[in-house]
Amino acid sequence: MPFLLSLSVSAGSEILSVYGEDFSAETKSDGSPVTVADERAEAVILAGLAEAFPSVPVVAEEAVEAGKLPAVGESYFLVDPLDGTKEFVSRNGEFTVNIALVDQGVPVFGVVYAPVLGDIYWGGTLPADLAAGDASGEGAFKAKVVDGEIVDAAPITVRKAPSEGLSVLASRSHLSPETAAFIERFKVAECVSFGSSLKLCVVAEGRADLYPRLAPTMQWDIAAGDAVLRAAGGQVLEAQSWQPRAYRVPAGATKSDLLNPHFVALSDTALLAEAGIVPEPA
Repeated sequence: MPFLLSLSVSAGSEILSVYGEDFSAETKSDGSPVTVADERAEAVILAGLAEAFPSVPVVAEEAVEAGKLPAVGESYFLVDPLDGTKEFVSRNGEFTVNIALVDQGVPVFGVVYAPVLGDIYWGGTLPADLAAGDASGEGAFKAKVVDGEIVDAAPITVRKAPSEGLSVLASRSHLSPETAAFIERFKVAECVSFGSSLKLCVVAEGRADLYPRLAPTMQWDIAAGDAVLRAAGGQVLEAQSWQPRAYRVPAGATKSDLLNPHFVALSDTALLAEAGIVPEPA
């Protein structure tokens, strides 16, 4: 676990080295931007994971874009080396490094690091065969990164929804009409825009209550934040079944097989019942 945190910080250092310079963005096949920072950060992460966990396949965004999607079993890493490239290009600081471990469809551990903000989040536990004797406790945590060192770590948890109305998070770059209509079904005190997987972490640390995403995303966009949110007591539910998001890479998969269904991240599933979206639990 400390190794994965350190690896995310190292990837963040590569990103910051580009962030402080002039750089250009290219457009990928799906219309999203990519920069040399994405490529350098992914190279750092892939090298680190290959050395520390040689038996665990890695599904990484830029590798998949290049046609390199490995066959995976029940356990695999999901890597987004720079989630929120649009935020990176606009230089608003709201982008992250995401590393998640999926086991039997569940994101059992995730780390989300925002290099410009200096915030790092993590949550979940590694399976015993990968933990290497690490005795780190269960739960979700937030810390600061100062001069490359992780300091001031503290546990985080979701909050009870305030009576005056919900704090709802929306994508800064991808607010769809369907998402806006969904938000209108709740008693909302404020609607705040955030970039990248930070939205999941903001719910996890009790600063917001709800993050609906009824627009396309990929597994690597949300798995790490999902792990943090689950460890903090929240949930990421698929918007049709209203069951926890299950992550799979089918045999012979292509990039399109890694698309997420629409989902809702929230502090408490009772919020859906209160809005009349799902029945009240028996």
